Amino acid sequence: MRNVAHSNPHARVLMRALKFSSGATWHVTQPIPVEQFQWPDLEAGGVTDMGRALLMVAEELKIPPMDPRGLPPVLVLISDGHPTDDVSKGISAIMEQPWGKKAVRIAIGIGHDADHNVLRRFINHPEIQPLQANNAEQLVHYIKWASTAVLQSSSSPAVTDTSTHNGSGLHIPVPAPTNTMPIDSDVW
Repeated sequence: MRNVAHSNPHARVLMRALKFSSGATWHVTQPIPVEQFQWPDLEAGGVTDMGRALLMVAEELKIPPMDPRGLPPVLVLISDGHPTDDVSKGISAIMEQPWGKKAVRIAIGIGHDADHNVLRRFINHPEIQPLQANNAEQLVHYIKWASTAVLQSSSSPAVTDTSTHNGSGLHIPVPAPTNTMPIDSDVW
């Protein structure tokens, strides 16, 4: 991510993370420049309060705190897609914000039983489908893709042909599939 950010010195890339299970809290509380970002470990567990998490994201997409000028934010949702609260309210709150509508929204489904219908509703674009991670290796692969290829697209100058682009006019490249077979104990 740092290399991608450095390749476009006119784009300031900030990172945040929100965790949700039984409740939702900011895992990385303040926007941090990508050059200083270090991922704090996170443990999964509890229920899936995705609606609450999306409401919290929507609050941060308001102007302010968002700058009215800038590049579209990239929102990456990683979940089993089985919310235990009102996810429709959270998705609506994001889409009510100008930056929510313009955001590049990517979703990674965790596990063979991930509900892709909920993840598609978050993405809200017919040409962008949720990714599927059935083990830790696939999850790492897709997170790396989302944090480099998608970041590169969103921080590059706008393109003129919008026929194969998302709502913000950006081309989202399709990630390469993972071809390695997981060890049985690593399958979710």
